[in-house]
Amino acid sequence: MATTVRSTRYLPVDLTGQRVLVTGAATGIGRVIAEGFAAAGARVHVCDVSEEALSALARDQPEIGVSRADVADPEVVAAMFDELQATFGGLDILVNNAGIAGPTGPVQDVGAEALRRTMAVDVEALFHCCAKAVPMMQGNGGGHIVNLASVAGRLSYSNRTPYAAAKWGVVGFTKSLALEVGREGIRVNAILPGHVNTTRFRGVVERRAATLGVTPEEMEREVLAPVALGTTVECEDIANMALFLCSPFGSAVTGQALSVCGGVEMMR
Repeated sequence: MATTVRSTRYLPVDLTGQRVLVTGAATGIGRVIAEGFAAAGARVHVCDVSEEALSALARDQPEIGVSRADVADPEVVAAMFDELQATFGGLDILVNNAGIAGPTGPVQDVGAEALRRTMAVDVEALFHCCAKAVPMMQGNGGGHIVNLASVAGRLSYSNRTPYAAAKWGVVGFTKSLALEVGREGIRVNAILPGHVNTTRFRGVVERRAATLGVTPEEMEREVLAPVALGTTVECEDIANMALFLCSPFGSAVTGQALSVCGGVEMMR
């Protein structure tokens, strides 16, 4: 039986009829973002590389369209946007959420393929998607692009250099694209999540603990120690920032890198 999105989880904005694509959104933060836009009345499509997770989303939220796509592949992205043009007739909002954690370890241990894949998914995919989305938004007279970066895109992060480099790249891309397309009514912003309460965060903690020779529990305490609020943030916190940015309330905000992190000022 399909479940109903609980709109009370989300910022009460009206995005009725807005056409939205959220990448990497079959699980975790992306799925919650997609559900938030659907709750606001938008027509939502998501892509992901996991067939199993997409099937689960389609079963639970049948009003959200799904397709399997590796957004690091420009040909796959082109085909997906052709599909969106055929089904939606355009695009109003793009949320570039797809990303991977990349390898954990000292720089000399980072393999070339792991580095390449991290950059391909976390940075190059944004170029591929925006290159297709921007002309569609220009045809609409405007639109919104939200790129998911990380607090690792404004802070140093030892033993996670590929990920940090990629997320700093996302911020630079965001600011540059905002200047490029702002006069055409397209607003571009980045959200920088902190430590989000997801299985991915737990996995990162476990891998980092193994690298440093401590227990996951010790590692999590150390990771959260410099956080002003002393805790993780929830996926809904990230979704609500995306909803704000794509609503009339965010109409004067573009080219910004907005942290939603509970006050992270040091990465451990």
